[in-house]
Amino acid sequence: MQLLPFGNVKLFLLSLLLLLLPAITLAQSDLPKPGAPPVAQALVTEGDFAVKLGAALAVVTTDDEVEAESRLGELGISPRNGWIADYPVTPDIIAELQDSVATAADAKKIAMSKDEALKKLTSVTAGSSLSIRPDVAATPYEPTPASCENYPNPIAINNTYVNEGPPVVTYYCPPPDYYYLYSWVPCPFWWSDLWFPGFFILHDFHRVVHVRNRVVVITNHFNEFRTHHAFRIDPVERFRGKTFAGIGVSRPRNFIPTGIPKSERTIFNGPHATRPAGVTPPSHERFSPVPRGERISPVPRGGERISPPGGGVPIERGQRR
Repeated sequence: MQLLPFGNVKLFLLSLLLLLLPAITLAQSDLPKPGAPPVAQALVTEGDFAVKLGAALAVVTTDDEVEAESRLGELGISPRNGWIADYPVTPDIIAELQDSVATAADAKKIAMSKDEALKKLTSVTAGSSLSIRPDVAATPYEPTPASCENYPNPIAINNTYVNEGPPVVTYYCPPPDYYYLYSWVPCPFWWSDLWFPGFFILHDFHRVVHVRNRVVVITNHFNEFRTHHAFRIDPVERFRGKTFAGIGVSRPRNFIPTGIPKSERTIFNGPHATRPAGVTPPSHERFSPVPRGERISPVPRGGERISPPGGGVPIERGQRR
């Protein structure tokens, strides 16, 4: 058997590498770079977050969610519409808590400086797998379906929706067949060094999940047990300030009345309820998987430009507005 000259072997290997280079580059481009958030945001209830925040700020030590929410509410520390135990913590809620923590520290309602208190809030947020920093200086953008077609790789998004169902909260454009299920909340924020102009959240959701060996309900549906009257927190109206009041709201007349005395506790912070009568089933129980091959927004890669919906100016990694 005749051996090829060494020079011919090198030429063959080089030619093979050049042929495979496009496939290798494509495979690498399908992978999100480290630091990008997952397709589905981690689900953390406001009640659980209040327990951790109360301990971090040294204002209450308890595992009781209502007790922690009540103490924080007395100090003026709460989301804009008050604490709602089973509602998920989202970027806009982090922004509202940042404002209220800073105000409470400036008013000497807590025994630490504003900078120290805000560091405690950041620590609790990061410890809850939410590496969110509100960008209060940014201009909100509204999305359009076309703005979700800037990225060619659908793999990470499709896999999540097919295998796990539509996420309750996501920072990336949903696939076309799921887009109508979501509300857009134009609250700009940073995740590590990636900037997002807002987030998507399901119009309706009622999920039962397991966190540290206990059952946790994540929902925007609430039921008054005596009258069986169902209430729904609208995520967009909540962001705009028109919603039902939870614990810690000092002026409930500015919010939608429920007609139920002490509803901020008995409804929105009461015992965990099953799905209220007449409420549509959760989206993951109602919809078929996304067809393969759709052009949707994948996980943005670290260092890339993130195009804000609605024609906004892209922001590069590490660049602040």
